[in-house]
Amino acid sequence: MRAPDPAAPARPSDDPGPTLPALGAAGTLRWAWTQLTSMRTALFLLLLLAVAAVPGSLFPQRPANPAVVTQYIKDRPDYGPALEALQLFDVYSSAWFSAIYLLLFISLIGCVVPRARAHYKAMRSQPPRTPKRLSRLPEYGTLVLPADAGIPAAVAIADAAAALKNRGYRVEVRGEEEALPSLGAERGFLKEAGNLLFHTSLIGVLLCVAIGGLFGFRGQKILIEGETFVNTLVGYDNFAPGTNFQSSWLQPFTMTLDTFAVRFDRESTRQFGQPIDFTAQLRTRDSPDADQVPRTLKVNDPVYFGEVGVFLVGNGYAPVITVRDGNGDTAFSGPVVAIPNDGVYTSTVVIKVPDSRPSQLGFVGFFLPSAIKNEEGVAYSFDPDPLNPQLNLNSYYGDLGLDTGVPQNVYNLDVKGLTQLNGRELPAKGITLSPGGTYTLPEGKGSISFDGLKRYIGVDIRSTPGQTGVLVFSSMAVAGLMASLYVNRRRVWVRAGTHEDGRTMVEYGLLARGEDHRLAAESAAIRTMLARQWQLPEDPNDV
Repeated sequence: MRAPDPAAPARPSDDPGPTLPALGAAGTLRWAWTQLTSMRTALFLLLLLAVAAVPGSLFPQRPANPAVVTQYIKDRPDYGPALEALQLFDVYSSAWFSAIYLLLFISLIGCVVPRARAHYKAMRSQPPRTPKRLSRLPEYGTLVLPADAGIPAAVAIADAAAALKNRGYRVEVRGEEEALPSLGAERGFLKEAGNLLFHTSLIGVLLCVAIGGLFGFRGQKILIEGETFVNTLVGYDNFAPGTNFQSSWLQPFTMTLDTFAVRFDRESTRQFGQPIDFTAQLRTRDSPDADQVPRTLKVNDPVYFGEVGVFLVGNGYAPVITVRDGNGDTAFSGPVVAIPNDGVYTSTVVIKVPDSRPSQLGFVGFFLPSAIKNEEGVAYSFDPDPLNPQLNLNSYYGDLGLDTGVPQNVYNLDVKGLTQLNGRELPAKGITLSPGGTYTLPEGKGSISFDGLKRYIGVDIRSTPGQTGVLVFSSMAVAGLMASLYVNRRRVWVRAGTHEDGRTMVEYGLLARGEDHRLAAESAAIRTMLARQWQLPEDPNDV
């Protein structure tokens, strides 16, 4: 700490010292607005938005799969509820993510509007006055017009102005009647315009994304060969509406899956058995009264109903199963979706039969498209095509827990409260079925038969009203960014004066706004252009 100066006059004891002006509420708000609308804050919020989106890929999201989120919290009672309180299972609709999004939106608008006004004024204003000493500019040069050329200073300036205008400069001629007339020229306003276009396009992208999140929807559906999907809420396996989406907006289209074919590689040795092509043949109606139209759905080739797109995202096998209960009644009959686990479509199968009597039945196991056994007698699939389809199942009976009101995953079977009937370690062994085969369950619990095999597809159905706008604004942002990177803001001044011997001396100087490594080339181009205008040597060394 600096010691007080003993020679300085002492402050009276009753002197309160200097009074600082109070910031006040209006001043505080003005300061906060200045901070929010700075470009540094906009960049920080953009980075913060990217970081805030990371939890959406680390934790399961409730709009995509509510059952997975419920099970995730149930399996992690220590910290699952805390994550739920922090809205980490619904990141993109959370209060904190929305706050960052809105602040970024406001910050960009606050940055763009004042800069647009300043740019508009700069475009309407004249170039700065001609410096007294052009030789101090980064690029400087002179041209001497001989006396016999008969070009006075005013005419030389007019010729230079016309040449610079042809080169895209905005030119102002000054002092035509004076002894040393001059001109100021400026170009490169497209650089700032591109910068403004880039930031305005970012606002447009944010706005279109917000429109899609508010008024769009996304749903998933598994469609088995022969089944028809009707675009209603009950027709979806999973449906995630936008914040302001109304179910009455759903377009009443239908689609029926006739066939689904997968073509596998059968020629190469390194990629043998890899899928090459997926083709789903559909019959669609745009409305209940419309005629059916055959359409083809492929990967990266979606089917559209207006702005609603249907995308092929998955596929697999669906064995057709019939289960009869202990009373001999049909308790279940139909295709069962098998979830693939590997490239040869080894698939998990879960069958729940709550209508079976006297006990509810459950089956869990796997489906093999092309089953063979290894040396240890364990079955596995060697090919993705259904060359030798086979079902391998374990059976259980008891209360499946479907009447408790707690949602369950249809592709998982909780066997904790069930009694096992079949299994590799039990006397009855496991159930092995080929198409057309039937197995009678132990203890008179009924039977199960493998009646046939179908294929299914998983489709993602989504409506994003702002996607066209996102494409347009993204393209505009790229165009604006290219302009801001490759266009340079430059200023040129030219001054001419006539000597007593009749010669006219023309000097010019160039200045760039910011770094411009091409300024020297621009100076050389202007010199060449003026030399040709006055029929002078283009190389300054030849003068």
